[in-house]
Amino acid sequence: MSLHTISTARLRLAALAAVPVLALSAACGGSDGATGTRDHGGIADVPAATDRPTTAGSPPGKGGGTHTRPAGKSAFYDAQVEFVRCMRAEGGYKDYPDPKLSGYLDWTKVNEIGSRPGRNAGIKAGKDNVCLDELQAAMTLEPRRDQQKAYESMLTHAQCMRDNGVSRFTNPVMSGGNVIPGGDPNPASPVLDSGSPAYKKARQACASKLLDGLDGMQ
Repeated sequence: MSLHTISTARLRLAALAAVPVLALSAACGGSDGATGTRDHGGIADVPAATDRPTTAGSPPGKGGGTHTRPAGKSAFYDAQVEFVRCMRAEGGYKDYPDPKLSGYLDWTKVNEIGSRPGRNAGIKAGKDNVCLDELQAAMTLEPRRDQQKAYESMLTHAQCMRDNGVSRFTNPVMSGGNVIPGGDPNPASPVLDSGSPAYKKARQACASKLLDGLDGMQ
């Protein structure tokens, strides 16, 4: 691995850390207002923080059934639900999508919303970062990931992006046992136009290459 590659990767990590998106997860606290904490209001299609089952194949909160949350991830899922409540009630995105049952955000839908004119600025943590605290709270609950598998997934995705016309899309790198996502070769001053039709077409073609929860990382 060249020094330039490591330097670029560290720059990318720093840029990503500046806007907390690496976890691709978020949380937002809500209350009934009785305790003095902020009330995010009721969200009809997002379930309360319980372990009651939901109908298989239907979005969260759409009725009872036999499909329960994945074992060991309910706290992470609940944090994502709270983030969605925050983004809808305070963050400026009433159409923010439900989290997946795995607990990760649905970045295909999130990015689609963010690609609309004037809607990208607050897509990660809400308008004026109003949901930043909730985002960070959820990041601490994200299940531990196999970094080698994450690296291999992102490497395959990066190659796919180049094969589909985004020639400057860079590979991820491993640093200190952790994977640093690939993507734009100069994250501090982006050279890739992620809003272009060609880029969107390549991302759609390569979406399946990324493991669940990695689709917002590169």
